[in-house]
Amino acid sequence: MADIAMLGEYDSVLLAKSVGIEAYGVSDKTEAAKLIANLAKEGVKVIFITEALYAACHEIIAKYKALPLPAIIPVPSSKGTDGTALRSIKANVEKAIGVDILSEK
Repeated sequence: MADIAMLGEYDSVLLAKSVGIEAYGVSDKTEAAKLIANLAKEGVKVIFITEALYAACHEIIAKYKALPLPAIIPVPSSKGTDGTALRSIKANVEKAIGVDILSEK
């Protein structure tokens, strides 16, 4: 099993697949939640997930948020962004260093 995987709508994961990342085209919340659990169980260290699925799977993601691995990172889909990925990154940076260094203010 690879160390990095990506979940999302089929057209959003094509690029990841082309560079050798384990990519899974899913759009159903239940299927995505099961896949996240299976990937974590198999030892995947980083899971990239499109923003829409990230929002839909908040319950399973919350389960892994307190654990060091896997890191579950939201990314924009091929349709664009709704800001979830940036908000998540900002929150993680602020949590890690205690200051929001990514703020535009």
